Parts: sequence; structure tokens; C-alpha cells
Amino acid sequence: MTDHAHDLRSVHEATDRLLTAVAKLDNAKLAEESRLPGWTRGHVLAHLARNADALVEVFEGRPMYESATSRESDIERDAVRPLLEQLEDVRNSADRWQAVAERPQDWTRTVELRNGVTDTAARVPFRRLIEVELHHVDLNIGYELSDLPDEFAEREIAFLADRWSGRPEVPPVTLWLGYDGTGPLWHTGGTAGTPITLAGTRDELLGWLAGRGDRGAHLTLIEGGHLPELPPL
Repeated sequence: MTDHAHDLRSVHEATDRLLTAVAKLDNAKLAEESRLPGWTRGHVLAHLARNADALVEVFEGRPMYESATSRESDIERDAVRPLLEQLEDVRNSADRWQAVAERPQDWTRTVELRNGVTDTAARVPFRRLIEVELHHVDLNIGYELSDLPDEFAEREIAFLADRWSGRPEVPPVTLWLGYDGTGPLWHTGGTAGTPITLAGTRDELLGWLAGRGDRGAHLTLIEGGHLPELPPL
């Protein structure tokens, strides 16, 4: 069962970790490339700030973004700002969203996100946690997939495994945490093709599912022909 109050606390803690780490940069470091193709670290921070504002819109019943074009242009506009402005924006936008999310409300209601995706309100705090944690890794400032809290990593593996389930271009895949067959199992992919079983650590499994790190290059292939290539997120 989703515990939105727990997730809201986790978002606050993860945001504090990110802001503390980013505060050690300078303007030149902010302008360097992140791990996301075509994005500097400034782009990543601008995206995080605008995502928080977009989730305020979601919780207040308005479209998440005015349009895909405006979303992209807002990130481009804000990416070049100096460090202190970026820090203030990420902090203030996070506080605005946190304040809206902590209001008494119907957490069972359905909300609409981007591209027609819907979810229950109770699951949105975890979606925000995904943004903060994975983009902290994307900043390439010393926070790695292996540094993610275990609870978050396993929930995100389950979240992404569900996302790829039923996709005809992905063969049926079983994911093992660990190498002795006693750890948690997740299933993903469609029904066509040769079944594949992969084993690895949390960061290796998450890296493959999220297209980050070594993208599963060090996973152990227990069964099947080769490591499947996932479509872009």
C-alpha cells in the first residue's frame, strides 16, 4: 500500500541531499554537461524546479504543462542561470509543491500527468521522489545509483518493471536481486520471444531498467540469449 506521508518525507530528505551537494558547485561546474545527452547540470536543475511547479498544477486540477513546447522552452530559459538562482528556485519550487501536497485531500482520487498518463494522487509523491533521486545521479557530482537508498531502489525497480510489462518489443524478463535465487523477483516485458532471467545488484538492475549507469552491462544472464535493449523512457 502506498504511504504518501512517508513518501513526502522521503522527497524532502532527498531534496535536501541534492541541494547540499549542488551548493558545493560553482557557475562553471553548473554549465558542464550532465549525464543526460544535450543537458548541462543547469538543465537538470531547471527541470527539477519546473517539475515541482507542474505537480502543483496537477494537484490543483490543471494541466501539468501548458504544452510540450512550453515545458522545453522553460527548461532552456532557466538552464543558464547562476548557481544561487538555481538553488533558490529548486528549493522554493520544492517547498511550494510540498505545501500543496501536505494539505488535507482525497488521496484516492485520480490525477492526470503528462501525455494523458493518469495515477492516484497517493502515488504522485513517489513519482516526485523518482525525479529528485535519479536526476541527482544524472548531475554527475558524486551521487551514484549505488548510493540510492535500498528501499527507493527496490520500489523504483518494481515501478519500472511494471512500466515495461506488456510491451511487445521487450521479451519476457525475470529479474533477480542477488545471485543465489533467494532475493526478490520482478517480472517485466511482454509474452513473445525467448524468456530471459537476469540477476544483479539493485544498482545494476535499476541501471538497466532506467537506462542509466552501465545500463545493465554487468548483470548476470541466468537464462536466455542476450541482454535486451529497452526503448527510451
